[in-house]
Amino acid sequence: MQMTADQLRDNYLKFFESKGHKIISGASLIPENDPTVLFTTAGMHPLVPYLLGEKHPSGTRLTDVQKCVRTGDIDAVGDTCHLTFFEMLGNWSLGDYFKKEAIEWSFEFLTRHLGFAPEQISVTVFQGEDNIPRDDESSAIWRSLGIPDSRIHALPKEDNWWGPAGATGPCGPDTEMFIDNGQPACGAECRPGCRCGKYVEIWNDVFMQYNKTAEGAYEPLKQHNVDTGMGVERTICMLNGYATVYETELFAPLMAKIKELSAARPENPDSAVRAERIIADHMRTSVFILGDPKGGVKPGNVGANYVLRRLIRRSVRYAKMLGIAPGYTRSLAEIVIDNYKHVYPELDRNRQTIIDELTAEEERFEKTLTAGQREFDKVASALTQHGQTVLSGRTAFKLYDTYGFPLDFTRELAEEQGLSVDVNGYDAAFKKHQELSKQGDANFKGGLADNSAVTTRLHTATHLLHKALQIVLGPHALQKGSNITPERLRFDFAHPEKMTTEQISQVEEIVNEQIKRGLPVTVTAMTLEDAKAKGATALFAAKYDEQVKVYAAGDFSMEVCGGPHVENTGELGGFKILKEESSSAGVRRIKAVITNKG
Repeated sequence: MQMTADQLRDNYLKFFESKGHKIISGASLIPENDPTVLFTTAGMHPLVPYLLGEKHPSGTRLTDVQKCVRTGDIDAVGDTCHLTFFEMLGNWSLGDYFKKEAIEWSFEFLTRHLGFAPEQISVTVFQGEDNIPRDDESSAIWRSLGIPDSRIHALPKEDNWWGPAGATGPCGPDTEMFIDNGQPACGAECRPGCRCGKYVEIWNDVFMQYNKTAEGAYEPLKQHNVDTGMGVERTICMLNGYATVYETELFAPLMAKIKELSAARPENPDSAVRAERIIADHMRTSVFILGDPKGGVKPGNVGANYVLRRLIRRSVRYAKMLGIAPGYTRSLAEIVIDNYKHVYPELDRNRQTIIDELTAEEERFEKTLTAGQREFDKVASALTQHGQTVLSGRTAFKLYDTYGFPLDFTRELAEEQGLSVDVNGYDAAFKKHQELSKQGDANFKGGLADNSAVTTRLHTATHLLHKALQIVLGPHALQKGSNITPERLRFDFAHPEKMTTEQISQVEEIVNEQIKRGLPVTVTAMTLEDAKAKGATALFAAKYDEQVKVYAAGDFSMEVCGGPHVENTGELGGFKILKEESSSAGVRRIKAVITNKG
């Protein structure tokens, strides 16, 4: 069945709406008050409080389309289906239905509504581990739907288990759905999950039925949840019989433009294809990050800002490999914006900001590459003078890490000078670098914020701070980003200049005054339209008729938010601003703490 991405999104939401699900809006790519992830990596991230038992204003059955960014598999980008940005279709049961309904509806949607033949579908289930039994219930349900045992594969935890997000918390087995694209098996052991590409995963149903304790035990959860995710790009790729996601209408115009701009081709045709795909993927992801309605992430050297810079610069490196002239980021960004603006109008609204940031970063990196060329020439000259013919692996890695030179690029330059490169030494240096940055890379792959008492108090403090900033600076001082750890809060807001010492003191005094007043913090569920009519601050794009939670701190502030919050502002104790600084152009950043209660 031929189907566009627009049709898939619409069909999915309508199908689950017919099953009693409420359609909710997807969240920002920039997580709210979550220090453990740099970007929203799955549809369940914004719903964590509700998966843990908090009541959602729209009920116990939800469905949406969520924009996601993941860079944990960045080295796999360039194959047929791995992407750093993707759209995830999801449906959730918050203590409502469980395995039977979730699996049966997945099968119904795949076969009756998308037209996949049952014999195309293979599934995986949890095989049992750590004294947790094999998920025979899911296997039995698939079997009842006509999937034979030969296409039901039981796999270990690393393949078919989700969570917990931290050391403890909700977790459970999952069942994953794969489409056989018809290519030959790579061997006798070929099965869903195999890296050869024969089986493409398009949907995952997670069953949160256990709680992992601090002692490492797995206890049954009182509230069983279902969390699912279907990738838009992979699904339409399979539906339309394409070999790769880059052939779909979501990438085709971008790929055509990259080919048009290319003036050189590497000798290895596979290298050229991989370069084209990496450029397309990284530019699309960068456009969505820069165009996010929440804003606040610009190319930089730390956290999410560094990921964005890394993506843009990686794209520039591969563009050079293909002989694409400087300035290409503008034309590719225009294509992405025009291709998606009917679904995500914020991209069109932020068009100029997106283009300005991309072109500026491209120009900055051009200068870095020039400096790298000078470094290479200096090293090559020294080697030649001393009669040496091998560029050390450590030097090759420095050219990569400091100046952005990929190994192949360095080898090409070396060959022109009659030199070779110590590839084994480079690999060793690269491996050491990976080990040192393993903790930081974990941030790319996902995780969830804790809901401790301290972070809950800090979350409430951001609401008071937000309102105080608008009182002192003006209504333009709207939140652009927030990050909370148990030690401090970090709050980004729109403001064109550095705050004065007096302004900082005024904001601090206003917040502390509200803490001393001991204001009750209440929550009310209402539509977004009603929330805005009552004067509540709402910083995300949601449908006007959608049910949202509105948190009010007495008569001082009112804001649409997912929580959690304290019950009274007096629980915060006191508030102290530690630092006010620039975050990016037109955005300031405050770091603050709360003092002990009493």
